[in-house]
Amino acid sequence: MHIWAGHLLPTYKLENILSDLMKEPFFPVPYDVFQAQLTFHDFEAGREIKLTPEITIQTAFLNHPNNATGYRVNYKGRSVCYVTDTEHKKGILDQNIIDLIKGSDVFIYDSTYSDEEYEKKKGWGHSTWQEGIRLAKEANVKKYYIFHHDPSHKDEHMDDIAKKAKKLWEKKKVDVAKEGLVVDIK
Repeated sequence: MHIWAGHLLPTYKLENILSDLMKEPFFPVPYDVFQAQLTFHDFEAGREIKLTPEITIQTAFLNHPNNATGYRVNYKGRSVCYVTDTEHKKGILDQNIIDLIKGSDVFIYDSTYSDEEYEKKKGWGHSTWQEGIRLAKEANVKKYYIFHHDPSHKDEHMDDIAKKAKKLWEKKKVDVAKEGLVVDIK
């Protein structure tokens, strides 16, 4: 098993963090008892990672307390971007994210709050579904999935967000991610 992290260096190393989490008082079983062969990869966000000749992963630094990394997986001319645990600055589109997601087939974005809820949650490291639409439009992505929901939001609330989002942008270009959703990228 290969485990990657792009937000810990230079202060921490991934293997040390995982090892510490698997010790008392957090967990009674050390990770070295696992039978899987673990390989740890620390990298700095912003780096491109070539997994195979056909699969590359672009990375970007995200705005989150203690840092986070966004990913763009490229395979045979298709791309999926996973950008979660990031906080936007009101009125300023994050160029770092736009560069990462530009023209992607799928954009999955931290949409924990609405613009209205965000006012009370500044500094928590999360964004809004409306900011996701603004970024998706600017970067000309093909499909945006509203993801990383606030746990207090019930299904009815998420259905309402889906309706509002589809009014703000073309119905075929935005949807709310949900359990069991399968996306075919052709």
